[in-house]
Amino acid sequence: MLTKRIIACLDCHAGRVVKGVNFVNIRDAGDPAELACLHSANGADEIVLLDITATHEERKTLADTVRRTARELFVPFTVGGGIRSLEDAAAIFDAGADKITINSAAVADPEVITSIANRFGSQAVVLAIDAKRTPSCARPDRSGAPGPTEIAEVYVSGGRKPTGRDAVEWAKEVESRGAGEIMLTSMDRDGTRSGFDLGLTATIANAVSIPVIASGGAGSVEHFVEVFREGKADAALAASIFHFGLKSIGDLKQQLQGAGIPMRWPL
Repeated sequence: MLTKRIIACLDCHAGRVVKGVNFVNIRDAGDPAELACLHSANGADEIVLLDITATHEERKTLADTVRRTARELFVPFTVGGGIRSLEDAAAIFDAGADKITINSAAVADPEVITSIANRFGSQAVVLAIDAKRTPSCARPDRSGAPGPTEIAEVYVSGGRKPTGRDAVEWAKEVESRGAGEIMLTSMDRDGTRSGFDLGLTATIANAVSIPVIASGGAGSVEHFVEVFREGKADAALAASIFHFGLKSIGDLKQQLQGAGIPMRWPL
């Protein structure tokens, strides 16, 4: 059985790691290079750095921050935020990233997915989907998956703009265009520590054949167990519970291993 991955996320603004709740109420969490090194040493399988205001502020990702962070890492390093073109992606790879993640630019021009995948390989392209359940829809079915009249809508620009796109259909399309992974963030659960959106994660995982990274809502070991078992996730990403010392990644992986979830071992 393939091992599951634990990914530490660094949401960055102005060169600092920050964290909020439901994409707002931001607070400082520290220096990205220092935190990346710490999480890697503690057992994180991968590190993701997201420049969360680059797209909204219409600027490029902070390459110096990427370069400084990459120097500290010996695990896969993914970077996103403000990447709009093949040239932008190339600059981030040159700064030391192993993968890039895109959201807003892909929605605006899906061909950018294919152009980057053709140049650097699908394994280097992670498609980020920020999804929010529409409040006026019917209740989900017993599995927690969106019901017949309920959709999870894709948002862009750091969660500020709805697109009208259905998250499940968009996931299928980005796979067909060359994305190698999907990073699915539940905006409803982001920063709440109330658990991952299991229904939405499982629905998308069942709809595509590429790996799905679950994000948004991690607050306990049981939440990780649930998202791997019920949510069918290939990897789980978290920020708050790691940044603020609420959970050691090493301890988390030991407990997951004990629960029968295959982990990369030993640390």
